[in-house]
Amino acid sequence: MAFSESAQRLKKLIKKAIEDHKITRDEYDEIIHIATEDDHIDPQERALLRELQDMIEDRSVRFTAKQ
Repeated sequence: MAFSESAQRLKKLIKKAIEDHKITRDEYDEIIHIATEDDHIDPQERALLRELQDMIEDRSVRFTAKQ
């Protein structure tokens, strides 16, 4: 199954957060906005969001202040 355009954008932002091991509130808000902008969270988007949330919960990705 191909990724939707919004899932591709989510993947890019989430990959950056994972590589940096940090995310700002603004980046997190942008991720949520992208996921919900079409009023539908498809399975790929849901999996990406779940992965990010798991990493935030286990603190492998941490919230940081704006830079």
